[in-house]
Amino acid sequence: MKVLFSCGGTGGHINPAIAIANTLKERYPDFECLFVGAEGGMEAGLVPKAGYNIEFVKVRGFKRKLSLANVDAAIKAVTSVFAAKKIIKRFKPQVVVGTGGYASWAAVKAAASLGVPTLIHEQNAYPGVTTRKLSAYANRVCISFEESCKFFDDSVKEKLVLTGNPLKPEVLKADRSIARKELGLTDEVYILSFGGSLGAEKVNEYVFDMLESYVKNNTSVRAIHATGKRGNAKYGEIAAQKGINKAKNIEVREYIYDMHRQLAASDLVICRAGAITIAENCCMGKPSILIPSPNVTDNHQYKNAKVLSDAGAALLLEESKTDGAILTAAVKDLVESPEKRQAMSAAAYALAKGGAADEICTLIERMVKQ
Repeated sequence: MKVLFSCGGTGGHINPAIAIANTLKERYPDFECLFVGAEGGMEAGLVPKAGYNIEFVKVRGFKRKLSLANVDAAIKAVTSVFAAKKIIKRFKPQVVVGTGGYASWAAVKAAASLGVPTLIHEQNAYPGVTTRKLSAYANRVCISFEESCKFFDDSVKEKLVLTGNPLKPEVLKADRSIARKELGLTDEVYILSFGGSLGAEKVNEYVFDMLESYVKNNTSVRAIHATGKRGNAKYGEIAAQKGINKAKNIEVREYIYDMHRQLAASDLVICRAGAITIAENCCMGKPSILIPSPNVTDNHQYKNAKVLSDAGAALLLEESKTDGAILTAAVKDLVESPEKRQAMSAAAYALAKGGAADEICTLIERMVKQ
């Protein structure tokens, strides 16, 4: 089994590719793979850390406004395909897999022109531009939400396969009772909140208001919040000012490294609406309050959150229409209504697709045998 993966830009594109590679590695002792990414992208750090080799092509995205940068992007959209062809001819993969990011365009387009079978995967409810354009060339298009189907042309509908998002094994295997015991939790309602590795200013602001006004003096509730790198210093000072740092039932960190444990132990999750984050919530059946980032392409986080909200699995709070008081009221209602949390949990489980990585690997295997 020899596969070339192409991904980049964000962890939401990179981690699914790594999850698929890890699953193939478990299945095939002689598994070989190579990643192709964009120069200067996050993939340059994440892929080698996962134990895989990566090569790079020069590619960049198009600006939404008229800009000279788009001329450079157009040139690189062509030259990067030629560069990807050279890598593919040298590595000789049986299948090329693209999971999003600008580099996927180069590798999948190059593979298709060389007659190499291709599979692409879309993480979000609203497919990105790269995925929609590549769907015309790919042999299989894996999607994570049934709602995504309507955004593809009829000519590619037969290629679509609903798989869900590939997740890390530690998330799928995490056990609630073990996690709560390890964290010293008994019958407290445990709230987990975070805004991403870098942090989200508004999420931090609203959560800190909620921690001060509702959690700090409520012994029936425990909470852990990650400020992210950008908010660590500022909110460390605010925690001291509000007395949050002295509350025995509140823990504030810059980053949560044991996310699978914290997620498994939690009763309520407050977070953004990135595709992988909400896939993890669903697979663990977690009721959630989602505050989508308004600063993403095509407002795709709102569309992700809307899927869960419409299904009754999450409460959607738009950042611009929310404040600390609104979040506090929502948290109070859910903490004090276990029957609502139970219903949301069942709805989240109904959306879960925990076997995504295995299903995608099976598709890859079939493509190799054809």
